[in-house]
Amino acid sequence: MPGRHSYPHFALLACWVAATAAPAGVTLTRLADRVRVETDGALFTEYVFGDGASRPYCYPILMPDGTGLTRDFPMKDTPGEDRDHPHHRALMFAHGDANKIDFWNEGTAGGNTIKGRTVHDVLIETTSGETGVLRTRNRWLDPEGKLIATDETVIRFRDEGRANRSLDYQVTIHALSDTPLVMGDSKEGTMAIRVAQWLTMPHRLQGQDVPGHGRILTAAGDRDKDAWGKRAAWCDYYADHLGKTYGIAIFDHPKNLRHPTWWMARDYGLFAANPFGQHEFEPEQKHPRDKGNYTIPAGGSLSLRYRFYFHEGDPGTAQIADKFAAYALEP
Repeated sequence: MPGRHSYPHFALLACWVAATAAPAGVTLTRLADRVRVETDGALFTEYVFGDGASRPYCYPILMPDGTGLTRDFPMKDTPGEDRDHPHHRALMFAHGDANKIDFWNEGTAGGNTIKGRTVHDVLIETTSGETGVLRTRNRWLDPEGKLIATDETVIRFRDEGRANRSLDYQVTIHALSDTPLVMGDSKEGTMAIRVAQWLTMPHRLQGQDVPGHGRILTAAGDRDKDAWGKRAAWCDYYADHLGKTYGIAIFDHPKNLRHPTWWMARDYGLFAANPFGQHEFEPEQKHPRDKGNYTIPAGGSLSLRYRFYFHEGDPGTAQIADKFAAYALEP
């Protein structure tokens, strides 16, 4: 017959086994060139910073059922995918004009612009838990390696229940102590995701019609192609796929510069919030070319915050308007 002290020992052992067997809500694992992000043991995404690309990015973006929401190219060769714009690396933050240097395009894309690179500096934090937290620092370099600016980026990963996931992306851009940083008026940017091929709208590529079932809706009621260049607090890109509807909603935080932002929402699958491209997004206003410029003073900074809400259902079923209203009230 067991002694009276055996049962507490057994209970402690059982608790230890349960704690080690059940993964945390969100688990972040540091690897040599990336951080792997899992929810309840299933891959959500990887934050890739060391593969030689011109910027860090998150790829893939997976739903809890394993459905991929981002295009594979150029990270992976998947038959049937459009192969345009190889600098569209899944989920990324980049802009086409920072002190006249193009941090968006790569190679010959964008013409003869001077191309810069956003280079990973250090991982400051990787914390697992109910909310996974990644904090990192990056350096913005010109083609000769000269420092143009730095940023500190915080990404928070959440499991939003059985069918949905979310990612909060906050970037604080720091100008150098002795040089202002001008974020120039350009449609090329900024907080962006390139959606999976099946999510795209019908579009043309290299003179050929490409089918698609995607839809776009903004908080202001603009739909599909009419959403491009319009301002709204949120925008949702969604489509039916294998008997379900999936969507990607991006929320522009109310305290962001020039909220509500402009949307670079393309029928072929580029989907981005851009607070700097006013001249290009509002051609009918005949703004001066630098209307959308924003200058961060020497030694100053600019913070931008966005939420990506990856969901099942259309915007109504997923209650995107309500989800944004709750996000807007968060501290």
